[in-house]
Amino acid sequence: MYYGYKISDYTADLARRAEADCKEIFAKIEENALICSAKVLTAFQECRVSTADFIEVTGYGFTDSGRDKLEEVYAHVFGAEDALVRPQLMSGTHALWVTLGGLLKPSDTLVYVTGTPYDTLQTVIGITGGSRNSLMSYGVKYEEIDLKDGKFDIEAIKARFAKSFIKVAAIQRSRGYAQRKSLTIDEIGEAVKAIKEVSPETVIMVDNCYGEFTEDREPCEVGADVFVGSMMKNLGAGFAVSGAYCVGKKAVIEDIAERLTAPCIGKELGANFNQLASFFKGFFMAPACVASTLKSMAFAARMLELAGFAEVSPRYDEKRTDIVQTVNLHSADKLIKFCKGIQMGSPVEAYCIPEPGDMPGYEHPEIMAAGTFITGATNELSCDGPILPPYTAYMQGGLTYEYGKLGVMKAIDTMLDLG
Repeated sequence: MYYGYKISDYTADLARRAEADCKEIFAKIEENALICSAKVLTAFQECRVSTADFIEVTGYGFTDSGRDKLEEVYAHVFGAEDALVRPQLMSGTHALWVTLGGLLKPSDTLVYVTGTPYDTLQTVIGITGGSRNSLMSYGVKYEEIDLKDGKFDIEAIKARFAKSFIKVAAIQRSRGYAQRKSLTIDEIGEAVKAIKEVSPETVIMVDNCYGEFTEDREPCEVGADVFVGSMMKNLGAGFAVSGAYCVGKKAVIEDIAERLTAPCIGKELGANFNQLASFFKGFFMAPACVASTLKSMAFAARMLELAGFAEVSPRYDEKRTDIVQTVNLHSADKLIKFCKGIQMGSPVEAYCIPEPGDMPGYEHPEIMAAGTFITGATNELSCDGPILPPYTAYMQGGLTYEYGKLGVMKAIDTMLDLG
């Protein structure tokens, strides 16, 4: 037993060693959380958030001042001109689809400068899936520039963007299901600078999913025109039950809003459906929640290393720029057992047993473990991975460090047949 929770003595000993090793990195995570919290608190105060901003508005939403205030707060915190924060945006993928659809017309070119995007974006673009409604089916041209040794290929980027006009450059901050590290804000800033030097009119969009508040700056603060993410990830903090956001330059947000609603209507339409209190509260708590997640994942990385699984990324003491932790387990059985352990260590449906299966938008069978209060919320402890070599577990979440820690311990116990 470990503080009254059923954990093996072996795993409990690993936890004590891992926690001692993580002490220094925990202090850095907590300092970043304080910086981000100060930015959020300042925005709430300077934007004059009041209880009146939490009032439900129905129907068209033309008079939804609370919705407008929330978007003002987002723009303030993220160093942007404007924002679109809506429950009508149902996921990060949906927000990215709406963003790209608002910015690209037939014959325009989209270039991903981080190589092939993750599975659901491939179907949105039309690389896979064969949808009659993908971007490519509407005549959008698509290209990609691979990373070079896990970094932006600056020379190749400059050469391509100098050759002919590119309407949108897309950057995927997080690794997705790729075997690469996620990209830091400094690295994103370097790529943005390179693109703008040779093609200043290109719109640079950053897929910021999993990255918010993991560093003390965000993409617009290093020159990106717009960045996009989900409130069921970092910014919802377990309070937001749905929704996603786009933050950036005013003209860019106007184009995106018109794609979401209709031309000449844009941001004026869209009631909050009594979600504003949870959106405000989630955003307010997000820096602390992200810190808990980062600590949970650093702890997980060190635990896995001590248990003999050395192929973790990032390592426990490396700088983190998103909430995702990976480990290559080199065994379908171990991947499945690890995910089952995450499910067993969850507060909701811990009695359920996840099994691999086909998932919409994914090319290979997936196993997904997520005993969460909000379905699909990756700020709550969850783990998933494709059933193919090297059998990588992609783990994220932990509303509190204590719950994240216990869940990780249960997963290791289960994988090693100790629990």
